[in-house]
Amino acid sequence: MCGIAGFVAHSDGSEARRVVERMTSLLRHRGPDDEGFLIEPPHVYLGHRRLSIVDLKCGRQPMPNEDGSLWIIYNGEIFNHAEIRPALERAGHRYRSRSDTETILHAYEEYGPGCLDLFRGMFAFVIWDRRNQTLFAARDRVGKKPFYYYWDGRLFAFASEIKALLAHPGIEAKPEPAVLPEYLAFGYLSGEQTMFAGIRKLMPGHHMSLRIRHGNLELSRPEQYWDIPEADGNEK
Repeated sequence: MCGIAGFVAHSDGSEARRVVERMTSLLRHRGPDDEGFLIEPPHVYLGHRRLSIVDLKCGRQPMPNEDGSLWIIYNGEIFNHAEIRPALERAGHRYRSRSDTETILHAYEEYGPGCLDLFRGMFAFVIWDRRNQTLFAARDRVGKKPFYYYWDGRLFAFASEIKALLAHPGIEAKPEPAVLPEYLAFGYLSGEQTMFAGIRKLMPGHHMSLRIRHGNLELSRPEQYWDIPEADGNEK
């Protein structure tokens, strides 16, 4: 288990760094072994807490691709990463570690969002594309790994846990009364809303992108890439 947190907004560099460090520190229990940050003022601030399991020495995050044009922070495990790796190496991607993190990064570089169809595992990750000024976020098929986010048109923030989001000074801990009947009836919330106003879940089997264009932020609607397949009516 690891923890990811960060935000994209037009921010003062020194204060924004303290904010992402504070957000990430609240996820220490998810990743007690290491921490890392990608700070690119005035917009991009990413943090990672690591539980070191695969490739203890070379698996640090945020992790770049070969030329530093892509960076990833990631929580989870890709069970079939060793099966995916040979085709990526034949396509010219150069590995510097044995970690599944790097396979996600190279697969996205090669296939874009289509890489999600290859992965068998549990994951929530964010990839920052420097060249295209785009942040790509994805969650595994059944939502084993959490991904919460906040968006108000000026600030996009995300984290593995809501308490890390609430550490951002631009996010208030306000209740969302509209979801209370569902929660009281069933004990959980089935949709993307949470108990906090403005904070949502990226639903299982979905991805989304945030683009920076001339200093403005443009968030795509979450897009579903997988759903539970329908049963074959001919099966007995």
